[in-house]
Amino acid sequence: MFTDYSIQAIAINAIPLIFAITIHEAAHGYAAKRFGDNTAFLLGRVTLNPLKHIDPIGTVLIPIALVLANSPFLVGYAKPVPVRFDHLRNPRIDMIWVALAGPGSNFIQAIFWAVFWILIQGFGINEPFLISMAKAGIFWNIGLLVFNLFPLPPLDGGRILAGILPYRQAVMFGKLEPWGFFIVLGLLFTGVISQWWMVPLSDFFIAIVRTLTSPLRMVFTP
Repeated sequence: MFTDYSIQAIAINAIPLIFAITIHEAAHGYAAKRFGDNTAFLLGRVTLNPLKHIDPIGTVLIPIALVLANSPFLVGYAKPVPVRFDHLRNPRIDMIWVALAGPGSNFIQAIFWAVFWILIQGFGINEPFLISMAKAGIFWNIGLLVFNLFPLPPLDGGRILAGILPYRQAVMFGKLEPWGFFIVLGLLFTGVISQWWMVPLSDFFIAIVRTLTSPLRMVFTP
């Protein structure tokens, strides 16, 4: 649960959060370019400049609303990267990889922050600010990873599910996209996503991160 909104807490969370959002969106654009669609690249969205990815609703409004609602999870999203799926070489399959690129980048970043946490402790760097930042890096990236995998468009999980479903069902499922934002928002405020999606999947991915970093922990932890 994220409950501390002091200036110090904001400073600790700012860097990992900015990287989590920016790399997530840039990864979508990069993957789209690799699979044949240059739309995001030509619009300057394959970049680590966070200003290119800020969305007034997903990056600002939703997090503030969740804070005011005392939500146990503080999540949001950046400005969606434009992808012309008809430009992809194999649209139905490539769409899945493009959608996975964002959450995949968050998973890799969570591992990076876990490694960073282990190393600073292993080298005896007892700096609370760095340790807290490493924890925040894991927290934000796991949160964004799990939230964006929710299987409803326009989230990445919805794109992945649309690519897996048979064509007719995928077309019908895609018709939910104009209402997807409102459905997700409603599920967030009723606690459905937090209880039945965010909590169990976050625990699952944190367990994977711990397993992958356990050899390094055994080396650097006294």
